Order: sequence, then C-alpha cells, then structure tokens
Amino acid sequence: MAQDTITDRLAEAYSPANFRALGHQLIDLLADHLEKTQDPENQQLINYREPEEELKFWQNDLAKAGKEGASLTFFEDILEHSIHLHHPHYIGHQVSVPAPVNALAGMVSDILSNGTGVYEMGMASNALERVVTDFTAQQIGYPATASGFITSGGTLANLTALLAARAAKAPQQVWTKGHEEKLAIMVSEEAHYCVDRAARILGMGSEGIIKIPVDEQFKIRTELLEDHYQEAITKGRIPIALIGCAGSTATGSYDDLNTLADFCEQHQLWFHIDGAHGGAVAFSDKYKHLATGIERADTIVLDYHKMLMTPALNTALLFKEGHRSYDTFIQRAQYLWEAEQSPEWYHSGKRTFECTKLMLSIKVYATLRCHGPRIFSDNVDRLYDQARNFAQILSEAPDFELAVQPEANILNFRYTGIPREEWDIKNGQIRQRLVELGSFYIVQTVINNERWLRATVMNPFTDGQHFQKLLAIIRTI
Repeated sequence: MAQDTITDRLAEAYSPANFRALGHQLIDLLADHLEKTQDPENQQLINYREPEEELKFWQNDLAKAGKEGASLTFFEDILEHSIHLHHPHYIGHQVSVPAPVNALAGMVSDILSNGTGVYEMGMASNALERVVTDFTAQQIGYPATASGFITSGGTLANLTALLAARAAKAPQQVWTKGHEEKLAIMVSEEAHYCVDRAARILGMGSEGIIKIPVDEQFKIRTELLEDHYQEAITKGRIPIALIGCAGSTATGSYDDLNTLADFCEQHQLWFHIDGAHGGAVAFSDKYKHLATGIERADTIVLDYHKMLMTPALNTALLFKEGHRSYDTFIQRAQYLWEAEQSPEWYHSGKRTFECTKLMLSIKVYATLRCHGPRIFSDNVDRLYDQARNFAQILSEAPDFELAVQPEANILNFRYTGIPREEWDIKNGQIRQRLVELGSFYIVQTVINNERWLRATVMNPFTDGQHFQKLLAIIRTI
C-alpha cells in the first residue's frame, strides 16, 4: 500500500497534464507581473523586509508543503518578496533585465537538464555554445582561430583565464609539478575583487597581486607599468599576466587597452581583459570605440547577464588562440572522453571547471534567434545613451555632484545640499531609506575614501523622467 502511495505521488509530480495546467497559470502570472512592473502607476519595485522576518515567512510557508496540492501560490509569494528588475526604477546592481524569451528557454533547459560536459549529454547545447561564442568572438574582432565557451559567471571565467595564463606563461607546469616560482599578475587597483580572489586561489598571495594606481578617470596609469614590473622582478616575482578593465567595477571606466597590449607584447605577458560588463560594446557601432584594442587580448571575459539581456549567470570566456583553451585542464577522465588532450569543442568539460553544466547557451541563442543580432546593439546603445542623459541631469542640478563623467552606464553621484561634513553619512542614510521605501533601487560605493551613491542604468525603459523623480525623492529624504 505504501508503495502504491509513493507511485501515485511520483506520477502526479511527473504528470504532463498537471504540468500543462500549471504552466499556463505560471505564464499568465509572469505576464501579469511584467505588465505590472511596466505600469507607470506602479511605483513599488521592492517590498523590503528585514532578513529575520523574511526567513520566518519562508519557514512558515514550508510547513504547508504537500497540503495544498499542485498550487502556485508560493510563486506569487516569491514575486511579491523579490526585487523587480523589469521596473524602470531599478538602477542598482549590474544585472540585466532579462528578455522574457529567456524564461521560456530556461523552462526548456530545465526540462531537458542536459549537461554539456560530454557531447552525447548535450548535443544541441554544445553546438549552440559554439555558435554563440563564435558569434561573440567575431563581434570582438578575433580571428577565425579564436574559440571559447560559456561558464557560470565572471568570477569563474576570470579564474579560468588566469589558469590559462599560468599554463602558458609560468616557467614550470604548475598543473603537474606544483609551485616552484613566485608568480604574479599585474592589475588595476580598480579591478573587480574576483581578480584579486582568483590570484589568491592560484597561490600568488598578496605580494603576487601587483596593483597599478589609476588616474582621475579611474583608468590604469600605463606610465607606471614598467616601474611596477621591474620592482616585482627585483623582489623575485615572475609576472605572468596583465589584466585590463573594460570597464572598471566602480565607475565603468575603460583602460587604454592598446597601450596595455603593447606592454604585454614587450614583456611576453598574457593579456587578459575583464570585459564582464563593458565588453558588450563590441556589439555596438556607436560605443565600440571605448574598447579599442580589445581584440588584442589573449583572453576576454564577457557577461551575457549584464548588458546582453540574459539571466544570471551566463558568461563567455574567449581565447584569441582557440587551442589555448584546452591547455588549462589536462587530466584523465576516461569514462567521459578517450583522448584527453585532443581539441574537441563538443566536449565542454575539457575546458571548464564544470562538467554537468547547465544549457547556458540556449538563453543567449533564444534572444538572438527570436529578436535578431541587432537587439544587443540596441540595448547597449539605449543604456549608455540614458546614462549620459542622467549625467547631464546631475550636472545641471546644483545640489548633486557627479564623481566622473560616465563612459559606460554606471554613474556615481551624491547629494550635496547639506553641510559637507555630513555628505558621507547622509548619502548612506539616503540609500538605505530608498531601499526601505521601495520606490527606487540604487546602491552605494566608496571612491577615494568617500561614500557615493551608485546607479547603473540596466533597464531600457528607464529615462529622464525617472531620473528626475529619483532626485526629487532624494531631496525629500
């Protein structure tokens, strides 16, 4: 009898009829959600709750498990308890506003659950990954010999790129023999923290992370590269790579990539570009000049889930010389593939940490296939244009200050209509109050030991009227 009950429960869980009914309900629920977030009368994009209150709610909700049948009420609650990126008042973290077709692609991916480590488990997804990364490499300006893959986020992609740099430039093969030299990387002091973290994971330590100061535009000071390089050599360090920003985390500034490339060629360093956010300008005729020289990098990281309308996490790691992507992880896995060192693009597990990897390519491909390749350019242009619009509004406001004219869609500003000694604490309080009110979402950062409000224009429906309204609310606060 117990066995029959279990069988009935499993049959219900896997029922196509139940899935069809629930699926129609869910699509209607999500479509209503999108309509609501885009309704000008709706001013709320987050209903903030304290962490312990939120935890208690879901602990109580789990107690209902199995008592309501096949119900979607918990999906409604999840929407209610989540931040709404499709709302034009979302100008916070660097997370894309996903094209709705991605939700459908995600359903297909989740039903199939095809890993991409080996070809047979992911025939379509491995082929789509090749198509998507080849297309992206072409936009970058890479030669036909380039290759790449998609992985779960910029942090993992940057780490993998530095592993590739170590395999190519370290005097000894660390992968097989372990560390015998003190290796180092050169990086802007404005680089994303994951680059610092990756170097430490690789065993380089604090002294192996050579941080180069930036100028007033937060770009790496290229005139200081040689001195820092020679100082590292004097200390017994062996620099193997230089990392450029396109653009930097706090301000979105683009380094002088051509000069960095020249320096790498002069000293035989691996040139890696963290273009997780700003590398997407490669798709834009209007803004691609910001990343001039990007095609000279040995490796490039580019997040589809930032500027390219794709849900997180979804990141391309591209290699100018495609064969280099196979040198990073050389190890035996005979139950997966026979020839460990052969360059087989269709076995993605040969090139990534991940073996059972999600069908990440399907989401990028779905957007390209349904809306055409120009959609990426349209989105980048719109977001960068509106950031410049916001910068103009801030520049004309007597009670606001802009940290630096934006190159990307990231703006750092602060309210100055109070005594100067209160700027830091009051701007922090302003940001917290905005979150509690829930009508706008921005973040904050520290630049030159001073607190700034930070906005990233990620929603293509955000425009000047929203920026003006934000400033008005800040003044009220």
